[in-house]
Amino acid sequence: MALPSVGGGYQFGDGNLNEVDMISITPQAATVTATLTVAQITGDILVATAGTAAATYTLPTGTLIDATLTNAKIGSAFRLAIVNLGTSSGVVTIAAGTGLTLVGTMTFAITAVASTSPCGAGELLFYRTGTATYNVYRIS
Repeated sequence: MALPSVGGGYQFGDGNLNEVDMISITPQAATVTATLTVAQITGDILVATAGTAAATYTLPTGTLIDATLTNAKIGSAFRLAIVNLGTSSGVVTIAAGTGLTLVGTMTFAITAVASTSPCGAGELLFYRTGTATYNVYRIS
């Protein structure tokens, strides 16, 4: 939510154009191959430090996501930025949990020149399509 720069409220429409958009994030971390928790995928940023070995992170199930995001409606979405700080061959691959459909390249290389991924960081968009079902899009 944006903080008002003057006064005590928020104006919709063309008001408050000079405000900084403040958000609250909780960076999460992951190392070796593991199944991620809902907290890790909803913390906005996941820092992967797999080191010199490749790692696969399996996303939680749609049921677990729904149990945490109880107010999510069909059509709701959230994003997760992934930063791979691995070295050498520490490519990170994202695998689907039950109820999730992956769309796009789900590998995150350590550098932009690696042939397995567009770059060492990227962003996923989780889009709720039904009860305990999500499409997970690689958007960057």
